[in-house]
Amino acid sequence: MLAAMALAPPVVDAALLHRYDRPGPRYTSYPTALEFHGGVNEAAYLTALRQLATSNEALSLYTHLPFCHARCLYCACNVVISPRPEVAEPYLERLTREIRLVVRQLSEGKRVQQLHFGGGTPTYFTPQQLKQLMAVYREQFIFTDDAEIAIELDPRVTSAAHLETLAEEGFNRLSVGVQDFDPQVQAAIARQQPFAATQALLQEARRLGFNSINCDLIYGLPYQTPTSFADTTQQVIALKPERLAIYSFAYVPWLHPHQQRLPPQALPQGQAKLELLATAREKLLAAGYQDIGMDHFALPDDELALAQRQGRLTRNFMGYTTAKAAALLGFGLTAIGSLAGGFFQNQKKLSRYHRALDEGCLPIERGYLLTPDDLIRGHVIREWMCNFKVDKGELTRRYGICFDDYFAEELDHLAQLEGEGFVVNTPEALTATPLGRLFPRNVAMVFDKYLRAKRSQPSFSRTV
Repeated sequence: MLAAMALAPPVVDAALLHRYDRPGPRYTSYPTALEFHGGVNEAAYLTALRQLATSNEALSLYTHLPFCHARCLYCACNVVISPRPEVAEPYLERLTREIRLVVRQLSEGKRVQQLHFGGGTPTYFTPQQLKQLMAVYREQFIFTDDAEIAIELDPRVTSAAHLETLAEEGFNRLSVGVQDFDPQVQAAIARQQPFAATQALLQEARRLGFNSINCDLIYGLPYQTPTSFADTTQQVIALKPERLAIYSFAYVPWLHPHQQRLPPQALPQGQAKLELLATAREKLLAAGYQDIGMDHFALPDDELALAQRQGRLTRNFMGYTTAKAAALLGFGLTAIGSLAGGFFQNQKKLSRYHRALDEGCLPIERGYLLTPDDLIRGHVIREWMCNFKVDKGELTRRYGICFDDYFAEELDHLAQLEGEGFVVNTPEALTATPLGRLFPRNVAMVFDKYLRAKRSQPSFSRTV
């Protein structure tokens, strides 16, 4: 009986959903990228890199490999669509230049504890090209013995040769894009991917020794129903990934016009969309997974699950992680780095990215330098989004402030959320209830001072 109660999703009535299903950030960073501006340029990045050069702490590295053969209609990532693989070679040449220009400011031999290849489709590149890129990284950096080396995979284009190369190059985490296995949903989003192909890929990965695999799902896609999404979830559970990410579909056609090709009348919204998440969550918890942060699940012995139970889970531009690196360096088109109290984003247009590196410049387009207030609010939001709790005593020890005094203006909003059953606010901590864990973005938004500024058009996806 107790187990059944633990698996039962919290009750969300229509009125509550109407009040809180509104646009809001996902808080990959705080402030969000909307606050980035061109005043933070290459000169500011060079200053930050030189400051980082004096640190002996290990780094995290993100590499954006943006190419895809065709566009998936749900996608909100920064991608370059080309059916011609030869366009990748000039990009790798510029990417190598960027890595070397950055290391020139840091000096060779900096230690790395985390490297992630994201996309686009990283396996758009051939096994040999990926091997060449890893050779550059190993030439310029020293990887720690326990370094996490991860890559995102599309089963439709990833070959056995890709997996063999990744194993040889020391990759130890794979993130496999699934989204949904239902044929009608796949047709609507222009991503035909049979279950058998995904299953074969994971079986080969297991044979090669990969023992940390993540699968990505998306809820809120056209034609999804609780029954169909339950079937997809059950199929993924049968693959036994160590982790799953179940993302809310970010329907933002004003930012990504290709999403206008999706049938809007077929998109689950409000209560129907929340029911998709509740259905998947119930099945995953019943299968022994632990819910992690906002939209992730992991087996109990996975390090993410352990970190959350111990209250040390954190989050960066690569997602939830246990790696608390001194800095995150971003390489490639649109990549964002976080270092020396600032965010720095590369050019978003391929021609400008190439031109900057051809001129011997770092391809920074914009960024943001953090204020002391940003650091405090960012810490609170990160703790909430990762661990569903804010330890007020830790905030005092870390920043020398009293939570209730510093956030006096926010206490009225917190009281409202407490009345709704989202949070428990005590003198010691702010803690999420089971209901609040379904609306983490809404609580985090209370601490976001930039949301108070009026904007002329919608900027974020909806929180449900």
